[in-house]
Amino acid sequence: MHTDDGDAEAPLRLALGDEDATRSLAAQLASALLPGDLIVLEGPLGAGKTLLAGALVHALGVPEDEPVASPTFALVHEYEGPSPLLHADLYRLGSPEEVEELGFEERRDEGAIAVVEWGERFADVLRPDVVVALTITGDSSRSAQLRAESERGVALLRALGAQTR
Repeated sequence: MHTDDGDAEAPLRLALGDEDATRSLAAQLASALLPGDLIVLEGPLGAGKTLLAGALVHALGVPEDEPVASPTFALVHEYEGPSPLLHADLYRLGSPEEVEELGFEERRDEGAIAVVEWGERFADVLRPDVVVALTITGDSSRSAQLRAESERGVALLRALGAQTR
């Protein structure tokens, strides 16, 4: 994993050479997450959003033998870890009202950590802490740009930046 230097408020840019580098990013991010945090994953189909989400779920304490699949049709899967973990896919939703009905605000207040695929359209409703934008750069390589969307997100990126340097 390679980082570009910059201050903590600037987006953190990472080169992910393979799936193991994506899993490493998930482990580093998981070590900095706290109950109530919400991460949005964006990028085209095949960019690795579900791989990153699954690696995050496992890094947050869900057993490796528990499969993590994209919740495209279920919308939200919940996993039990030290904190409740929500993995959502909002690709099929069309309005902010539909997102509000999923209850992320209440679940975050209760201490759930949420990882949301395709949530960028609903950032105003979700209020993410960090947005991770994945880009395909090769057959198995990706790049990730992490940007803070809240004060908590700034702290997350500072912690992550210190780990990746």
